[in-house]
Amino acid sequence: MKKKVLAALLALPLIFAFAGCAAPEAAAPSGGDAATSTSSTGGAEQQGDTTQLQVINVGASPAPHAEILEVAKEVLKEEGYDLKITEFVDYVQPNLALDSGELDANYFQHKPYLDNFNEERGTKLVSAAAIHYEPYGIYAGKTKSLDELKDGAQVAVPADASNEARALLLLEAQGLIKLKDSTNINATKNDIVENPKNLNIIEIEAAQLPRSLQDVDIAVINGNYAIEAGLSVNKDALAKEDAESVAATTYGNIVAVKEGKENDPAIQALVKALQSDKVKTYIEETYDGGVLPLF
Repeated sequence: MKKKVLAALLALPLIFAFAGCAAPEAAAPSGGDAATSTSSTGGAEQQGDTTQLQVINVGASPAPHAEILEVAKEVLKEEGYDLKITEFVDYVQPNLALDSGELDANYFQHKPYLDNFNEERGTKLVSAAAIHYEPYGIYAGKTKSLDELKDGAQVAVPADASNEARALLLLEAQGLIKLKDSTNINATKNDIVENPKNLNIIEIEAAQLPRSLQDVDIAVINGNYAIEAGLSVNKDALAKEDAESVAATTYGNIVAVKEGKENDPAIQALVKALQSDKVKTYIEETYDGGVLPLF
């Protein structure tokens, strides 16, 4: 019996020696909620690449913003940055995520919308740069031309203040209504002073406008949602914003950041990549006039 105990004691160092050579079990990675957003990462973690790229987290609408960012990502990698893109399908969450620090920047909105958001939510988000402009279009639903609009026709417009005003300005430019002040970029349907066809202006969440076409006579649709729905402002729109209109100079899509972060090297690198020749060529060759570079 004593011999068996002694043998067991002598074997213990060998057991621990072998245990010390075993590889530790890898920890399971943690992830975000894939149902609400998708991320695209750069090549810093690819096998064999030991370069440490600085991460920039940017939120964007799927089209055209996330698509444009994918092109900028290639440029940024050459400058030492790993661009992570998170897609959002509404206009509220990307600003909340930016304000909370989940994002370094977002790219989906124009400055009038950002200004209204700051006022309503008490946030301090600012524009780092304007990148492109998306012409609004009026698209046919039940009625196939503006001349065919009947008395009381239903017209869908974006529900949020700044985008509704923009839609109303386009309707006014087509002679369908008249606003109290044609320069008011915060006008609502309550500011209509002349409506000869008694158009029924229906406010609908911007993301739902393409789906509303079958239920209304016409709809004024935001550029990004029109693109996502496969609508071309040059080929499908009954009318569109003029390149020299107030909209063209007011509603440029911007890179937004928290106040004080505008001049951070990573943000400046992001802006430079988005304003690069590579991105400009991509925009001009891809969107058939639905996206116009502002650089």
